[in-house]
Amino acid sequence: MRLAQDELDARLAEAGYFADETLVTALYLALELGKPLLLEGAPGVGKTEVANALARILGRQAIRLQCYEGIDATSALYDWDHARQLLHIRIAERKRTLATSDLYAPEFLLEMPLLKALRNADTCILLIDEIDRADDAFEAFLLEFLSDFQISIPEIGTVKADRPVVTILTSNRTRELHDALRRRCLYHWIDYPDPARERAIVERHAPGVAREAAERLVEAVEAVRRLPLIKRPGVAESIDWARAAEVLHRDGVAWPDALRRSLGLLVKDQEDFSVVAQAGVL
Repeated sequence: MRLAQDELDARLAEAGYFADETLVTALYLALELGKPLLLEGAPGVGKTEVANALARILGRQAIRLQCYEGIDATSALYDWDHARQLLHIRIAERKRTLATSDLYAPEFLLEMPLLKALRNADTCILLIDEIDRADDAFEAFLLEFLSDFQISIPEIGTVKADRPVVTILTSNRTRELHDALRRRCLYHWIDYPDPARERAIVERHAPGVAREAAERLVEAVEAVRRLPLIKRPGVAESIDWARAAEVLHRDGVAWPDALRRSLGLLVKDQEDFSVVAQAGVL
Protein backbone atom coordinates (compact mmCIF):
# COMPACT_ATOMS: atom_id res chain seq x y z
CA MET A 1 0.00 0.00 0.00
CA ARG A 2 1.49 3.34 -1.08
CA LEU A 3 0.42 6.43 0.87
CA ALA A 4 0.94 10.11 0.13
CA GLN A 5 2.54 12.07 2.97
CA ASP A 6 -0.69 13.83 3.98
CA GLU A 7 -2.55 10.53 3.90
CA LEU A 8 0.15 8.88 6.02
CA ASP A 9 -0.22 11.65 8.61
CA ALA A 10 -4.00 11.24 8.70
CA ARG A 11 -3.85 7.44 8.91
CA LEU A 12 -1.35 7.59 11.79
CA ALA A 13 -3.70 9.91 13.69
CA GLU A 14 -6.61 7.55 13.03
CA ALA A 15 -4.48 4.73 14.47
CA GLY A 16 -3.88 6.78 17.62
CA TYR A 17 -0.35 8.01 16.87
CA PHE A 18 -0.06 11.80 16.69
CA ALA A 19 3.20 12.47 14.86
CA ASP A 20 4.65 15.87 14.10
CA GLU A 21 5.43 16.93 10.53
CA THR A 22 9.13 16.03 10.72
CA LEU A 23 8.44 12.46 11.87
CA VAL A 24 5.78 11.96 9.19
CA THR A 25 8.27 13.17 6.59
CA ALA A 26 10.94 10.77 7.87
CA LEU A 27 8.51 7.84 7.72
CA TYR A 28 7.31 8.81 4.26
CA LEU A 29 10.86 9.00 2.92
CA ALA A 30 11.81 5.70 4.55
CA LEU A 31 8.90 4.03 2.77
CA GLU A 32 9.53 5.72 -0.56
CA LEU A 33 13.31 5.24 -0.60
CA GLY A 34 13.32 1.75 0.90
CA LYS A 35 15.77 2.71 3.63
CA PRO A 36 15.83 1.75 7.32
CA LEU A 37 14.77 4.51 9.72
CA LEU A 38 16.72 5.06 12.94
CA LEU A 39 14.67 6.74 15.68
CA GLU A 40 16.47 8.11 18.72
CA GLY A 41 15.04 9.81 21.79
CA ALA A 42 14.48 9.48 25.51
CA PRO A 43 12.65 6.39 26.79
CA GLY A 44 8.88 6.68 26.57
CA VAL A 45 8.54 9.22 23.76
CA GLY A 46 6.85 6.72 21.42
CA LYS A 47 9.66 5.30 19.27
CA THR A 48 8.53 1.68 19.48
CA GLU A 49 4.92 2.61 18.91
CA VAL A 50 5.84 4.19 15.56
CA ALA A 51 6.49 0.72 14.14
CA ASN A 52 3.32 -0.72 15.68
CA ALA A 53 1.17 2.13 14.34
CA LEU A 54 2.75 1.85 10.89
CA ALA A 55 2.04 -1.88 10.83
CA ARG A 56 -1.61 -1.25 11.70
CA ILE A 57 -2.22 1.33 9.00
CA LEU A 58 -0.40 -0.69 6.32
CA GLY A 59 -2.12 -3.92 7.35
CA ARG A 60 1.20 -5.66 7.99
CA GLN A 61 2.62 -7.91 10.68
CA ALA A 62 4.98 -6.21 13.14
CA ILE A 63 8.09 -8.36 13.69
CA ARG A 64 10.06 -7.23 16.74
CA LEU A 65 13.70 -7.95 17.48
CA GLN A 66 14.30 -6.83 21.07
CA CYS A 67 17.99 -6.11 21.56
CA TYR A 68 19.84 -6.77 24.81
CA GLU A 69 23.38 -7.08 26.06
CA GLY A 70 24.92 -10.22 24.59
CA ILE A 71 22.43 -10.72 21.76
CA ASP A 72 24.00 -12.66 18.89
CA ALA A 73 23.25 -13.77 15.35
CA THR A 74 21.53 -16.96 16.49
CA SER A 75 18.94 -14.99 18.44
CA ALA A 76 18.36 -12.49 15.64
CA LEU A 77 18.81 -14.43 12.44
CA TYR A 78 18.21 -18.18 12.49
CA ASP A 79 18.88 -21.38 14.36
CA TRP A 80 18.71 -25.07 13.56
CA ASP A 81 16.07 -27.38 15.00
CA HIS A 82 18.52 -29.64 16.78
CA ALA A 83 15.87 -32.01 18.10
CA ARG A 84 14.57 -32.69 14.58
CA GLN A 85 18.11 -33.00 13.25
CA LEU A 86 18.94 -35.60 15.92
CA LEU A 87 15.80 -37.55 15.06
CA HIS A 88 16.75 -37.40 11.38
CA ILE A 89 20.21 -38.77 12.21
CA ARG A 90 18.77 -41.71 14.11
CA ILE A 91 16.35 -42.60 11.32
CA ALA A 92 19.01 -42.19 8.64
CA GLU A 93 21.48 -44.36 10.56
CA ARG A 94 18.97 -47.18 10.68
CA LYS A 95 18.44 -46.87 6.94
CA ARG A 96 22.14 -46.21 6.37
CA THR A 97 21.31 -43.16 4.27
CA LEU A 98 22.86 -40.44 6.37
CA ALA A 99 24.32 -37.48 4.46
CA THR A 100 25.71 -34.47 6.31
CA SER A 101 24.10 -32.06 3.86
CA ASP A 102 20.67 -33.45 4.77
CA LEU A 103 21.04 -32.04 8.29
CA TYR A 104 20.96 -28.50 6.93
CA ALA A 105 17.90 -28.79 4.74
CA PRO A 106 15.46 -25.84 4.86
CA GLU A 107 12.93 -27.82 6.90
CA PHE A 108 15.34 -27.82 9.85
CA LEU A 109 15.84 -24.05 9.76
CA LEU A 110 14.18 -22.00 12.51
CA GLU A 111 13.27 -18.45 11.53
CA MET A 112 14.33 -15.71 13.90
CA PRO A 113 13.15 -12.08 13.33
CA LEU A 114 15.63 -11.04 10.61
CA LEU A 115 15.20 -14.15 8.48
CA LYS A 116 11.44 -14.03 8.94
CA ALA A 117 11.41 -10.39 7.80
CA LEU A 118 13.46 -11.19 4.70
CA ARG A 119 11.08 -13.97 3.73
CA ASN A 120 8.01 -11.78 4.33
CA ALA A 121 9.20 -8.39 3.10
CA ASP A 122 5.84 -7.63 1.45
CA THR A 123 3.76 -8.21 4.56
CA CYS A 124 5.80 -7.12 7.57
CA ILE A 125 7.32 -4.19 9.44
CA LEU A 126 10.61 -5.05 11.16
CA LEU A 127 11.31 -3.32 14.47
CA ILE A 128 14.88 -3.58 15.79
CA ASP A 129 14.19 -2.21 19.25
CA GLU A 130 16.78 -0.57 21.50
CA ILE A 131 19.78 -1.26 19.28
CA ASP A 132 21.92 0.71 21.76
CA ARG A 133 21.59 -2.20 24.22
CA ALA A 134 23.47 -4.51 21.84
CA ASP A 135 27.25 -4.47 21.45
CA ASP A 136 29.55 -3.38 18.62
CA ALA A 137 29.78 -6.91 17.19
CA PHE A 138 26.02 -7.13 16.77
CA GLU A 139 25.95 -3.71 15.09
CA ALA A 140 28.55 -4.95 12.62
CA PHE A 141 26.51 -8.08 12.02
CA LEU A 142 23.50 -5.93 11.04
CA LEU A 143 25.33 -3.97 8.36
CA GLU A 144 24.79 -6.51 5.58
CA PHE A 145 21.09 -6.65 6.37
CA LEU A 146 20.65 -2.87 6.51
CA SER A 147 22.64 -2.30 3.29
CA ASP A 148 21.23 -4.96 1.00
CA PHE A 149 18.39 -6.62 2.92
CA GLN A 150 20.17 -9.92 2.77
CA ILE A 151 21.96 -12.30 5.13
CA SER A 152 24.50 -15.05 4.63
CA ILE A 153 23.85 -18.52 6.05
CA PRO A 154 27.01 -20.64 5.70
CA GLU A 155 25.14 -23.94 5.31
CA ILE A 156 22.65 -22.59 2.74
CA GLY A 157 24.02 -19.45 1.15
CA THR A 158 22.65 -15.92 0.79
CA VAL A 159 19.03 -15.14 1.56
CA LYS A 160 17.88 -11.87 -0.01
CA ALA A 161 14.53 -10.12 0.17
CA ASP A 162 12.67 -9.46 -3.09
CA ARG A 163 12.25 -5.84 -2.04
CA PRO A 164 13.44 -3.60 0.82
CA VAL A 165 12.14 -4.60 4.25
CA VAL A 166 10.37 -1.72 6.02
CA THR A 167 12.74 -1.48 8.98
CA ILE A 168 12.66 0.79 12.03
CA LEU A 169 15.48 0.85 14.56
CA THR A 170 15.14 2.55 17.93
CA SER A 171 17.76 3.79 20.37
CA ASN A 172 17.52 5.40 23.81
CA ARG A 173 21.07 6.66 23.26
CA THR A 174 22.56 4.86 26.24
CA ARG A 175 25.67 4.63 24.05
CA GLU A 176 26.78 6.06 20.74
CA LEU A 177 26.03 4.01 17.64
CA HIS A 178 28.73 3.61 15.01
CA ASP A 179 28.79 5.73 11.88
CA ALA A 180 28.63 2.64 9.68
CA LEU A 181 25.15 1.84 11.01
CA ARG A 182 23.99 5.46 10.93
CA ARG A 183 25.05 5.87 7.29
CA ARG A 184 22.75 3.05 6.25
CA CYS A 185 19.68 4.66 7.83
CA LEU A 186 17.50 7.70 7.64
CA TYR A 187 17.61 9.44 11.02
CA HIS A 188 15.07 11.19 13.21
CA TRP A 189 15.15 12.39 16.80
CA ILE A 190 11.83 12.09 18.66
CA ASP A 191 11.43 14.57 21.49
CA TYR A 192 8.72 14.86 24.10
CA PRO A 193 5.52 16.13 22.45
CA ASP A 194 4.39 19.71 22.85
CA PRO A 195 1.47 20.23 25.30
CA ALA A 196 -1.23 20.36 22.62
CA ARG A 197 -0.10 17.11 21.03
CA GLU A 198 0.35 15.36 24.38
CA ARG A 199 -3.14 16.44 25.41
CA ALA A 200 -4.52 14.95 22.20
CA ILE A 201 -2.64 11.72 22.93
CA VAL A 202 -4.00 11.54 26.47
CA GLU A 203 -7.56 12.25 25.35
CA ARG A 204 -7.31 9.55 22.68
CA HIS A 205 -5.85 6.83 24.91
CA ALA A 206 -7.63 7.78 28.14
CA PRO A 207 -11.03 8.76 26.70
CA GLY A 208 -12.73 9.03 30.09
CA VAL A 209 -10.64 12.05 31.06
CA ALA A 210 -12.39 15.40 30.54
CA ARG A 211 -10.65 18.04 28.44
CA GLU A 212 -10.04 20.37 31.37
CA ALA A 213 -8.61 17.51 33.42
CA ALA A 214 -6.37 16.47 30.51
CA GLU A 215 -5.04 20.02 30.25
CA ARG A 216 -4.26 20.10 33.96
CA LEU A 217 -2.56 16.71 33.78
CA VAL A 218 -0.39 17.70 30.83
CA GLU A 219 0.60 20.92 32.59
CA ALA A 220 1.66 18.84 35.59
CA VAL A 221 3.64 16.45 33.39
CA GLU A 222 5.43 19.39 31.76
CA ALA A 223 6.31 20.78 35.19
CA VAL A 224 7.59 17.39 36.37
CA ARG A 225 9.81 17.00 33.28
CA ARG A 226 11.47 20.34 34.04
CA LEU A 227 12.67 19.04 37.40
CA PRO A 228 16.15 17.50 37.87
CA LEU A 229 14.98 13.89 37.74
CA ILE A 230 16.87 10.65 37.23
CA LYS A 231 14.20 9.51 34.76
CA ARG A 232 11.78 11.93 33.20
CA PRO A 233 8.34 10.46 32.51
CA GLY A 234 7.44 9.62 28.93
CA VAL A 235 4.17 9.71 27.06
CA ALA A 236 3.31 6.16 28.15
CA GLU A 237 3.53 7.29 31.78
CA SER A 238 1.28 10.27 31.04
CA ILE A 239 -1.37 7.94 29.63
CA ASP A 240 -1.11 5.52 32.57
CA TRP A 241 -1.33 8.42 35.04
CA ALA A 242 -4.43 9.78 33.30
CA ARG A 243 -6.13 6.37 33.35
CA ALA A 244 -5.30 5.78 37.02
CA ALA A 245 -6.45 9.23 38.09
CA GLU A 246 -9.69 8.77 36.15
CA VAL A 247 -10.37 5.49 38.00
CA LEU A 248 -9.95 7.28 41.34
CA HIS A 249 -12.05 10.21 40.13
CA ARG A 250 -14.90 7.85 39.22
CA ASP A 251 -14.76 6.56 42.78
CA GLY A 252 -15.42 10.08 44.07
CA VAL A 253 -11.87 11.37 44.56
CA ALA A 254 -11.41 15.00 43.49
CA TRP A 255 -9.24 15.32 40.41
CA PRO A 256 -6.25 17.13 42.05
CA ASP A 257 -6.18 14.55 44.83
CA ALA A 258 -6.55 11.73 42.31
CA LEU A 259 -3.42 12.98 40.53
CA ARG A 260 -1.46 13.10 43.78
CA ARG A 261 -2.56 9.63 44.87
CA SER A 262 -1.66 8.05 41.55
CA LEU A 263 1.67 9.82 41.11
CA GLY A 264 3.43 6.45 41.20
CA LEU A 265 2.14 5.84 37.66
CA LEU A 266 4.08 8.89 36.44
CA VAL A 267 7.24 8.88 38.59
CA LYS A 268 8.88 5.52 39.23
CA ASP A 269 11.99 6.28 41.26
CA GLN A 270 12.01 7.08 44.98
CA GLU A 271 14.50 9.92 44.64
CA ASP A 272 12.48 11.44 41.78
CA PHE A 273 9.33 10.99 43.84
CA SER A 274 10.87 13.05 46.65
CA VAL A 275 11.98 15.76 44.20
CA VAL A 276 8.46 16.05 42.77
CA ALA A 277 6.89 16.13 46.25
CA GLN A 278 9.26 18.88 47.42
CA ALA A 279 8.71 20.93 44.28
CA GLY A 280 4.97 21.08 44.95
CA VAL A 281 4.02 20.92 41.28
CA LEU A 282 0.75 19.11 42.03
